[in-house]
Amino acid sequence: MLTQDVARDWIDRWDRQQETNLADREERFTTLIDAVEIGVGRPDPLVLDLGCGPGSLAARLLDRLPDATVIAIDVDPVLLALGRACYGDLPGLRFVDLDLAVPGWTGRLDLDRPVDAAVSTTALHWLAPARLRDMYGEIAGVMRPGGLLLNGDHFHRGDTAPTIAALERSLARRATQRRFGEGYRGGLEEWNRWWQAVAADPVLGELHANRPTTADHHDSPSGDLAVHVEALRAAGFAEVGTLWQHGDDRLLCAVAA
Repeated sequence: MLTQDVARDWIDRWDRQQETNLADREERFTTLIDAVEIGVGRPDPLVLDLGCGPGSLAARLLDRLPDATVIAIDVDPVLLALGRACYGDLPGLRFVDLDLAVPGWTGRLDLDRPVDAAVSTTALHWLAPARLRDMYGEIAGVMRPGGLLLNGDHFHRGDTAPTIAALERSLARRATQRRFGEGYRGGLEEWNRWWQAVAADPVLGELHANRPTTADHHDSPSGDLAVHVEALRAAGFAEVGTLWQHGDDRLLCAVAA
């Protein structure tokens, strides 16, 4: 059985390994939730959490906005199982097993009103550019005018400004080294180690075996800032811009028309 306490321990490990590539992860979370709280204009927003993982962002958002409704969407059976076991009794939170890359996913959410905000952190770069454009288009179709899309991730500049892009990446690495020390990678559990531990776990191993296969996302074109900006504009969002940035880590905001 995957108990709440066991799930919480795994999610705590997840949060720590995520920070090895994002020293300012909690600041990014805080800024994103600030933007929802300030920008949607109501205390009970309907929020979509895209690529929610085990619910780290959703839980923090509901802690700040307890009257919100958060629909947390992912396709990974391990992360969904952890989220449901840990946060399944959290009022206002609903986990949904849907693939954002499959057209028509918004029609399966059973929405009873337009969406006030769609949020995501370190997740949407998995999608190929064509799928990303389709997904943003679907979101635009269910959002109310003035609704916010907030996406926090490492966004690269590509070839548009190579010197600045290299400096941004270096600043992000420097912030991580400053926090954890020069030899931090040898002493902390990173992404691959976390998943190796999951695969070896007697409770989670079977779920891990059923995970969908994905292409290597580290060099994905959807890590390029311009890909997201162009896709959001093509989807009809009225404004697109950066709300927060540290190195190449940005909180990208788009306003629904």
